[in-house]
Amino acid sequence: MGAVREPVALATAGAKTGEIGVVVTTLEEALEWVAAWGRTRAMWPLLFGLACCAIEMMATQASHYDLSRFGMEIMRASPRQADLMIVAGRVSRKMAPVVRRLYDQMTEPKWVIAMGDCASTGGVFNNYAIVQGVDEIIPVDVYVSGCPPRPEGLIDGIIRLHEKIRRGGRGR
Repeated sequence: MGAVREPVALATAGAKTGEIGVVVTTLEEALEWVAAWGRTRAMWPLLFGLACCAIEMMATQASHYDLSRFGMEIMRASPRQADLMIVAGRVSRKMAPVVRRLYDQMTEPKWVIAMGDCASTGGVFNNYAIVQGVDEIIPVDVYVSGCPPRPEGLIDGIIRLHEKIRRGGRGR
């Protein structure tokens, strides 16, 4: 799938005169743009918190930050209903096969956000029991740094993922 472009306006009318301009695009580009728009407005995140980052992820869903404005009304409990996995916290070697199985059961296209230093690089847990970055198990689209990252950081990561999808970023 190529990069999704905005429809091109050939003739821009004067804003003061109230004339309507003409928009020209191909059907394929228009459909790709509409599909990308729809995907970014209706992402269903998988409820998957593993450690202290999960508290910040829950706070992002609460009324003060309100992920509902991004089309994420509730966190899904089933991977078959989700298309966005937010891995929040450290992943142990015992939990790694479960993460992979949940990822494989998610609907297509699917995206992953690694939330926090532990999910991104293993954090302060540099030992044999903790996976040194969830990207060893599943492909990651956006990394959110912090220990734990604030809800604003997760929202920024979601916005970056939306931009990536609109540009034609991969969906697995």
